[in-house]
Amino acid sequence: MDQGIIGSIFTIIVFVCFIGIVWWAFSSRNKQKFDEAANLPFADEEKEKSKED
Repeated sequence: MDQGIIGSIFTIIVFVCFIGIVWWAFSSRNKQKFDEAANLPFADEEKEKSKED
């Protein structure tokens, strides 16, 4: 195996990993988990407001 073949195999492996990560990130199965995680910073604000009242 020479440098070109090893580089090509590495490029294909990285590309397949990239496609897998993109598929995982945009999968509809994970939407609810990601939406909950996106709202976590705002959960602290609600707790602080309830303490002030």
